[in-house]
This record gives sequence, C-alpha cells and structure tokens, in this order.
Amino acid sequence: MPQLYLVVLIGCVTVLLSVAALRATQRLGLPALLVFLGAGLVLGEGGVGIPFEDYELAQALGTFALALILIEGGLSTRWQAIRRQIAPAAMLATVGLGVSVVVTALGAHLLLGFDWQLSLALGAVVASTDAAAVFSVLRGIGLPKRLSGTLEAESGFNDAPAVILVLAFSAAAGIPDPLELFGVLVWELAAGSAIGVAVGFGGAWLLRRLALPASGLYPLSVFSLGLAAFAAAGAVHASGFIAAYLAALVLGNSRLPHRAATQSFATGLGWMAQLGMFVMLGLLASPSTLLDAIVPGLVLGVVLTLLARPVSVWISLLPFKFTAKEQVLLSWAGLRGAIPIVLATIPRALELPGAQQLWDIVFVLVVVFTLLQGPTLPWVAKRLGLALESVVQEVEIETAPLDAVDGEVLTITVQKGSGLAGIRIFELRLPEGSAIAGIVRGDKLFVPAKADRLRSNDQLIVVTTPALREATEQRLTALARAGRLARWLGETGKD
Repeated sequence: MPQLYLVVLIGCVTVLLSVAALRATQRLGLPALLVFLGAGLVLGEGGVGIPFEDYELAQALGTFALALILIEGGLSTRWQAIRRQIAPAAMLATVGLGVSVVVTALGAHLLLGFDWQLSLALGAVVASTDAAAVFSVLRGIGLPKRLSGTLEAESGFNDAPAVILVLAFSAAAGIPDPLELFGVLVWELAAGSAIGVAVGFGGAWLLRRLALPASGLYPLSVFSLGLAAFAAAGAVHASGFIAAYLAALVLGNSRLPHRAATQSFATGLGWMAQLGMFVMLGLLASPSTLLDAIVPGLVLGVVLTLLARPVSVWISLLPFKFTAKEQVLLSWAGLRGAIPIVLATIPRALELPGAQQLWDIVFVLVVVFTLLQGPTLPWVAKRLGLALESVVQEVEIETAPLDAVDGEVLTITVQKGSGLAGIRIFELRLPEGSAIAGIVRGDKLFVPAKADRLRSNDQLIVVTTPALREATEQRLTALARAGRLARWLGETGKD
C-alpha cells in the first residue's frame, strides 16, 4: 500500500506540473508533447531513476492512447469544415504517405547506410503526421478552412496505413510482396472505414432514442461507441484507428443531446491519453543513447521535412487546385509528434535488427523538428499571405432533450468579439418554430423584450425542435461571425 500511495502521488504531481507548464508552451506555439516527454525524461533512469524498458507494453498502451486521441479528434471536428477536403486529405494519407516512405527510406539508405528493410521501416515510422500535434497547434492558428480542414483530416486518416506499413516492414520474414501489401492495405482501410461509419450512424440512431437517467452517461456512451468501433475493426484484422476516427466523426456531427458536455469529456480524456502516452515514451528514452542519435536524427529530419514531405504533397495534390503557397504551408505544417515514437516501438518489440537505433533517431527527430516547426508555423503562414487577420468567431451551443414535446434547449454563449453582441432580439430572425426562452446575464435570468440587446458573456436560451435545430444553429453561427448584416454579406453559418 505505501508503494501505491507513492505512485499515485508521483503521478498526480507530474500531471499538475505538466498542466501548469502547458500555458508557456501554448504561448510559444509548441505542442503539449514536449512538456510531457520532458516529464518522462525527468522521471526516467536519467533523472528520478524510474526504470521502464518494456517496449511491448509501451506499444499496447500507446495504441490504446492513440485510439482515445483519434476519438477526441473526430468528436471535435466539424464535418462542414472538412467535407470538401476529404479527397485531398485521403490522397495525402495514402499516396502521399507512400511517397514520403520511399523518399525517406532512400535518404536513410544512401545517407545513413541502413539496409533496405530498416530504411523502409524508418520511413514508415516517420511518414505520418500526428493527430495530437496537429489538433493542438492548428486550432490556435487562423488558417483558411481549406488548409486546416485538409491537415486535420489527413492526420486522422494517415495513422492507419502507417501502422500497416510499419508492421509489414518490421516483420521477421523481410520486405513483403508489393501486391500482397497492397491487398492488406485495401482490406484494412476499406473494412475499417465501413465498420467506423456503421458504428457511428448506428450509435447515433440509438442514442437519439434513449432517455438516459443522467446526462453524464451520454459522453460515456459516445466514447464507448468509438472504442467499440476500434475493437470491432481490430477483431477482423481491419484498421481500428480509422474505424475509431470515423465513428467519432459521425457521432460528433449527429444531433445528439448534451453535445457540449460530450465534447468537454472527450477533451479531458484526450488530454489524459496524451499525457500518459508521452510521459511513458519519455520514460523509455535513455539520454546516453540519444546523444549518438542526434546527427542521424537531424539528417533524416532534413530529408523528411525539406524533401519527402514537399514531394509527397506536390504529387498527392496534382488533381486538386492548390496554389504553390498553399502546398508550401501544407508541407511545413506536416507536424510529427508522439505517433512516430509509438510506431517506433513496433520494430523494437518485434526485435528488428537496428530497432533501438531507429527508436532513438525518431525520438530526436520528433523533438527537434517539433521545436522548429510548431513555433514558426504562424510566421510561415503570415509570410505566405495565408494567415487570417482574425479567427472566425464560433458559437458554443449546448443541447438538452425535452422529451415531452420532442424539443431541445440550446444555450448560446455570446463570446467577446462575437457578432451577436449588440444585436437586438428582433434582429435574430430565428426560423419559425424556434423560440427565445430567456437570457442569463450575470446571475440573473430574464425574458427579453424584442428591443433588448445581447451583450458579451450573455447566455441566450432557445427552445427548438430536432427538425429546426440545424437551421437555428446556422443562423446563430452566421450572426456570431458577421453580425446583423450576415445575410447581406453572404454568411450562412453552414461551414
């Protein structure tokens, strides 16, 4: 029992200190992984002295944590923001990933002298962008939705083919037959996608018809459905990652009650998954062996960032109308994070010759180039003329069921700088059938008159029906973005 208390105490102190350090990293534009990896290094053998060298356990826990992160990413991604970018994102996640693997493997073979199997495994490990890094960095930058949607969708899709390639190139049998590998890729991606979409729509249909006894059960049910898709796909040798992401994407964009509560729960669980995974990976690192990997890591990082990623972006986006500047930004924004480090545990667990050196190189590459790319991404976007002057104001809406009248209550927070601030009630012009029930201002609740104005930090309470909810949300979102002249300015709130 004393050991249990000590473990819990160390864990809690680590969490609190890491969370406190996150504010500084966010100001610098750095992903949270650097804080958590640093915490793991401090706790490891080079610091506090906690031993941890179980790569098989790290692979299992990292895989589970990645599933949770992808579910959180799917739940927080708006379909309207990425639907036009699905095709280019899919090309980047498949064709682009393959090109990146080949170019990086060539660099590892020619410049570092690795054999072809180790080179291909290394290329597959570092080829995919990291969902956690992309979600945490991009959502704080004002990028056009065409670019941010493409990057977010790519990071959600490309983990699945990357895992398949890493497993294939790390096998003891050697480099697999190309036709056999292609067949495995098609099956895993197609079956995983089908399972994820089916679980998402089926789960949404079920949850809309259940009146659960407590609101906290809705977030738990949604996350359980995402994990069920992950497990079901894995059970039939399909991609659990893409199944989990697509199931969460469908659920997050369905008309489910308590959506904001579900999103808050998902955000918290996603952060816990990131923290646990990154600290664990930091524990695996050994400072003494990392020193020998600095030069190879920098060489491979240059090949990946300045050659493999730009070439893969250019080839993948040939069928689409992306400008040269947009392609440059997409190339620089291909952030790596903990996912390559997790994938690097696979060849180590399978005892591929040279796997320990591979893991050290990947660790150095991720840390150095995250420090380089994360903070400079806003500057690069501004220099390319692709940074938005101001981030579009979004409207936060919570939903609760009204079973008696088959209705829903929407609570809309008027954020500072929102176009809703200053609008009179009669100017809202909500769809007929949606009614304003009241306004919460400070600690007071009142029913507004038609001439009353909304103020910043007000909470507007609207009663509507499931059939009118989408139109009502679009109208409120349009007003939040463009103010009372939203219709004249062509703002519809649909994206």
